[in-house]
Amino acid sequence: MNKNYYAILMAGGVGSRFWPVSTTDFPKQFHDMLGSGDTLIQKTFSRLSKLIPVENILILTNERYNGLVLEQLPMVKQEQVLLEPAMRNTAPCILYASLKIKKLNPDAVMVVAPSDHWIEDEDEFARNLQQCFDFCQKENALMTLGIQPTFPNTGFGYIEFDKTDNNPIKKVNQFREKPDYETAKSFLASGNFLWNGGIFIWSAKAITEAFEKLQPQMDALFKQGLESYNTNNEKQFIDINYAKAEDVSIDYAVMEKAKNVFVLPATFDWNDLGTWGSLHEKLDKDENNNAVVNATVVLENASNNIIRADGKKLIIIDGLDDYIIVDKDDVLMIYPKSKEQDIKRITAIANKL
Repeated sequence: MNKNYYAILMAGGVGSRFWPVSTTDFPKQFHDMLGSGDTLIQKTFSRLSKLIPVENILILTNERYNGLVLEQLPMVKQEQVLLEPAMRNTAPCILYASLKIKKLNPDAVMVVAPSDHWIEDEDEFARNLQQCFDFCQKENALMTLGIQPTFPNTGFGYIEFDKTDNNPIKKVNQFREKPDYETAKSFLASGNFLWNGGIFIWSAKAITEAFEKLQPQMDALFKQGLESYNTNNEKQFIDINYAKAEDVSIDYAVMEKAKNVFVLPATFDWNDLGTWGSLHEKLDKDENNNAVVNATVVLENASNNIIRADGKKLIIIDGLDDYIIVDKDDVLMIYPKSKEQDIKRITAIANKL
């Protein structure tokens, strides 16, 4: 296994659209959302460790989830868990982790991956990732794995690549914000647009140089602590300084501004598992397209539903079509799947009760 390969596993999100299962205290990456026996972060860690040494996988998360990470990933040492003392989006934590890795190993190449996505063919994912690592070891490149769009999704950002480029790895023309439906349809028709799945690959040298050039203020802030990184003084520096960083995504801070961005169209099935509806797509279903997780059910005149409960509770449903039914502790949610984007708003209301 290549000692120059590293991973930054992003595990700080709340996953509010999966309420009431996913909560601020126990977000979705720490749940077995698919009923497979492994939590999402466990599946992601296992997938990455097929190519990357276990000791080279860093987990970026919020302070409050430190215990959950160590409990679910017992092979990980505390020094591999990078704790964010404040929520500052993805750019600051990626810069922080990249500077740490570069100090450890100037020849490092790394992948930045969300901890809560679903990938079907893990061997194909490993092949795609190897292709990206090989490219980034030779080129000064910022890379992303683009997802082949299957329908005009308005919930994802898009990556536009040069359609005249016949190479497997394409030069990126630009990143496009989440489009309206008609625009998304035109993206698919043009054939040179991919979904932005938030998986990035680069060398430690390339990404730190990009921050130095494109985000000099943030770069200066985190370089003040360079001497302390990977020592006992690191936590003190981060606790004092991290919250001073701008709240900005890696896409906006670096990827949309850089000129050396490339994309490999992924050849594996992918789902961001961002909503109950996207989870429904990936679960086994009965003859009426109902998906059931951890529940015993009696279903009559019921179709296209996702039903989840704790403790194998018996749930009886008659006459519901296209609903999310979730029983979790003291919350029962019965909600139209067509309105699932409103769950985040409903959660905010419910938390005030």
